[in-house]
Amino acid sequence: MNDHPAEKKSWWQRLSGGLKRTSASIGGAVADLVVKRKLDQMMLDEIEDVLIRADLGVDSAARVAAAVGEGRYDKSISADEVKAVVAAEVEKVLEPVAKPLAIGEAKPFVALVVGVNGSGKTTTIGKLAAKFRAEGRSVMLAAADTFRAAAIDQLKIWGGRSDASVIARAPGADAAGVAFDALTEARAEEIEVLLVDTAGRLQNKAVLMDELQKIVRVIKKIDPTAPHAVLLVLDATVGQNALSQVEVFRDIAGVTGLVMTKLDGSARGGILIALAAKFGLPVHFVGVGEGIDDLAPFSAKDFARAIAGVE
Repeated sequence: MNDHPAEKKSWWQRLSGGLKRTSASIGGAVADLVVKRKLDQMMLDEIEDVLIRADLGVDSAARVAAAVGEGRYDKSISADEVKAVVAAEVEKVLEPVAKPLAIGEAKPFVALVVGVNGSGKTTTIGKLAAKFRAEGRSVMLAAADTFRAAAIDQLKIWGGRSDASVIARAPGADAAGVAFDALTEARAEEIEVLLVDTAGRLQNKAVLMDELQKIVRVIKKIDPTAPHAVLLVLDATVGQNALSQVEVFRDIAGVTGLVMTKLDGSARGGILIALAAKFGLPVHFVGVGEGIDDLAPFSAKDFARAIAGVE
């Protein structure tokens, strides 16, 4: 996957460092439980509780705890053994959803980026733009979250940083109109990737739904195959709320893949496992910080090891 071991290592350090709060709540608690005890049902129940508290979800927690107990009753078990089993079981849940975002043949490849305000949506668009530019692709950003002047300004700043062109109008402009203008221009300029920022006001679902559906309608007028991806940005710090956000945006906007941000700010990184088990939606990227390089393609194995605290 990666020919640069130094880069790989630094991403692993960032990921495991970013997931420290989660791995401490899982690995640390598990280590305390298994010390000087033989494995019994009570210990397994306690391990299950630890996993539920880390937001893995009841089903995943039960499955992982059962795997820890497999063939180990009445035996002493080390913390490292438990962590290894947790990592292996978590990886099994995550493997089917760890899928890269495939940029298809369409020009431009149109990705609608959705999510509640405050989830890190605009920042994520900026980081994705930088990633695609680093791959040598031309990128355009459309500021279709026209409700918030700050979102428009932020997108312009990220566009400047990542050398991507930005289509924006005055605050309060018609969001679908911005998307229409951006796609028209992107086609004329033969831009490869168009990322469309959208509003995330969940307080009024009906208005949000109308706005997003109108954006999709005008995009389809120009390119019936678009949008080619609908990416939902989720903030890990919201824990269980992420489940209801996926449901809402999946129903409103037909989400095709997830990006999980702010994993470094939370002890609830396990929510990604609950999401994978419940929805099976592809997870394309995870973010562990504010820096432009702190968003990376999602790897089930790396994430599972980081969350279990395996060195």
